[in-house]
Amino acid sequence: MKIAFGSDEATELTAAVDAWLRDRGHDVQHYGALRAGDDQAWTNMSRATSEAVANGECAFGIVCCWSGTGASIAANKVHGVRAALCGDAETADAARVWNDANVLALSLRATSPAVAREILEAWFEGKPTQDAQYRAMIDDLVARDRTNPSTSSG
Repeated sequence: MKIAFGSDEATELTAAVDAWLRDRGHDVQHYGALRAGDDQAWTNMSRATSEAVANGECAFGIVCCWSGTGASIAANKVHGVRAALCGDAETADAARVWNDANVLALSLRATSPAVAREILEAWFEGKPTQDAQYRAMIDDLVARDRTNPSTSSG
């Protein structure tokens, strides 16, 4: 599976996430500080990473910044992206199951490589629910994305 992976810093965490993804056979496309010469600003890195997901080039995205909050906010400005800031495996699973999230945001400050592995396992094992009530809410988000261009990244 092709995964878009961006960060505004290359750290021990980003190296661990990259290794975890590659060890499982994923094709990883880097953005920001993870790709030489790329824009490292969290706003631009998150947008580029998320656009790769939104346009279908990559199945999922992962964005990282110091708190994870800015990267998550920036990712969610891209039409078709449902980014979730996850600090534990249970939240990652819930984001996939109940929100059909397609971009994972991680905090470089608060996430250890060991916790990141747990988050990644839950994220990739999580399958979106087919429960009609939750699917209707997700479909509502998708519909709003199509009809509200004011949320688009520039």
